[in-house]
Amino acid sequence: MKEQNGNDGEQDDITVVLGVIGSDVHAIGNQILERALEENGIKPVNIGVMASQEEFVDAAIETDADAIWVSSLYGHGEIDCRGLREKLEERGIGDVIMYIGGNLVIGKKSWEEVEKLYLDMGFDRVYSSDTQPQEAIDDLREDLSAAGDVSGG
Repeated sequence: MKEQNGNDGEQDDITVVLGVIGSDVHAIGNQILERALEENGIKPVNIGVMASQEEFVDAAIETDADAIWVSSLYGHGEIDCRGLREKLEERGIGDVIMYIGGNLVIGKKSWEEVEKLYLDMGFDRVYSSDTQPQEAIDDLREDLSAAGDVSGG
């Protein structure tokens, strides 16, 4: 069981694989997330930009990750992310927590439609591009606690 210390820059035993999926080269948000994770005592494994689904899966296995955070700002996440949860399941890590955030679709769709689309793909949480990193970090701690992977204290 993994332990949580509550942040203050001390390292929790929580690992998050993060990266920008597909042909997307938007690196700034990814770097901001990496820094926020570090500042909250969470170990980031940043696989960078233009990452394939396989790179996310391989990194999650290699690092025994608790979560995968996918960023997509160029609007093609719907195409790039389809089948990712199934790949995780095929490789034996289908229970890993999976979040996505960014500018997730091209065209006009309501946030409810966008969120449902990604939840139906197997993502546990979906964030818009204006979400602050701390919200996702707080959600991660909550989700890990609910899953029994983190003990309070």
